[in-house]
Amino acid sequence: MTIPATLASAAERFGARRAVTDGQTTLTYAELRDEARTFGAALVEAGVEPGDRVSIWAPNGVRWIVALLGLSSAGATLVPVNTRFKGAEAAVVLGRSGAKVLVTVTDFLGADYVAMLREAGDELPALETIVVADGPTRDGTVAWDAFVATATPASLAEVDRRAAAVTDGDPSDILFTSGTTGIPKGVVQTHAGTLGVAQDWAAMTGLGPDDRYLMINPYFHMFGLKAGILASVTAGATMLPVRTFDVDEVLARVGAEQVTVLPGPPTLYQSILEGAKDRDLSSLRVAVTGAADIPVELMRRVIDELPFEMVISGYGLTEGGTATATEPGDDPEVVATTVGVPRPGFELRLVDGAGADVPTGEAGEILLRSPTLMSHYLDDPEATAEAMSADRWLRTGDIGTLDEAGRLRIVGRAKDMFIVGGFNAYPAEIENALCRHPGIAQAAVIGVPDERLGEVGAAFVVLAPGASLTPDEVIAWSREQMANYKVPRRVEVIDALPLSATGKVEKLLLRDRL
Repeated sequence: MTIPATLASAAERFGARRAVTDGQTTLTYAELRDEARTFGAALVEAGVEPGDRVSIWAPNGVRWIVALLGLSSAGATLVPVNTRFKGAEAAVVLGRSGAKVLVTVTDFLGADYVAMLREAGDELPALETIVVADGPTRDGTVAWDAFVATATPASLAEVDRRAAAVTDGDPSDILFTSGTTGIPKGVVQTHAGTLGVAQDWAAMTGLGPDDRYLMINPYFHMFGLKAGILASVTAGATMLPVRTFDVDEVLARVGAEQVTVLPGPPTLYQSILEGAKDRDLSSLRVAVTGAADIPVELMRRVIDELPFEMVISGYGLTEGGTATATEPGDDPEVVATTVGVPRPGFELRLVDGAGADVPTGEAGEILLRSPTLMSHYLDDPEATAEAMSADRWLRTGDIGTLDEAGRLRIVGRAKDMFIVGGFNAYPAEIENALCRHPGIAQAAVIGVPDERLGEVGAAFVVLAPGASLTPDEVIAWSREQMANYKVPRRVEVIDALPLSATGKVEKLLLRDRL
């Protein structure tokens, strides 16, 4: 249950099989192990010691995978940085984690990450080495090829010694939360916890050596890292990294590379449905999605209109991985309207504001307990104690209901809930209702102040192709479909919802728009 041991096992079991294809680069599992070992040896030469932090600030690609596996083999801890971050935001992550080495790029979507970091002007005394994985080098940086060329027989032997010495209780990664409600928190996870997430995801999907996994979820995120890279290494699947999402390119690659596994946020499947005509999608086997605001109608269309053999809706979080999921053989209505039952090893409770369990069918905050839950928040014992009880129940901040069969339905975030004249209104519930309108493709709802009711809903809707709706028509339809307190009092029709790099709606930007 360590990343180095998992890589060694993959090289032994799947050595000649294709591990990753990224553009013109293809590596077998044996070659991937060797590349990772060499990168780890270069880290040793750079002065990285076991327990040091190594950060990766780069888009999905083969060198991201090599760097992850190499730093783990050298006994270091991964600190990924969101590719959407600006220099000052990245500096916060690098500074708080004390990263000693940064692997980054200088030319991605017109952005030079090294230049942005230096423009931020923050002092980063711990940061000693910047490796440029793609793009031209800058003063004080080293190119990837030059860096890995520093590996020596002695440092290679040291990597082998360190890889064997890593224990399942050692920290494997520190993933910083998005920080939409304040200062980002660093989620510290162990090798055992991280690989528990990866192994369970592989078991849940039946991921295996014959699968070709198109990786749209960014590697800096829990999904891309643990349900992506590490799940694939566990199972011997072929990894196909995607740097940026373009629906035409994705659909072309599905046919050309006979992709079998295609997870992603709900917006991914929305785009595929809109562009799927006359495309070869017959190889697709597994779809996995999930979000607090997943449109039910979208899930129904995925099940009915796309060729997936297995469509799974799940609920996961940075602090613990995939907590619940629907199961193969579940009725389409179950997949469309719930996120299933707890995964093996997970316990789940729904509680009210006083911490008491709520009756079946009533909404409550989701509490979770599992061996794969985080160790703690980095250098923040107060936040750790606030989120996790002494007996390791995690407060998620998400609100859900349970049906008679024990299936979970997400109705929103505790922080997103707004109160309309004394009634609790959950944005995800209202968004699902809006997406049942045939003319609405996507919807996002936020609470806004109201003199009479305290708060009311404001909805932003993206129309389906060819549809024509006015805000007044949306409001009138809503009054016929949902309780009065849920009806949005304000509607804006927009071309597209603002999305984060992980496909989540940026509701703070919508709030700013108002």
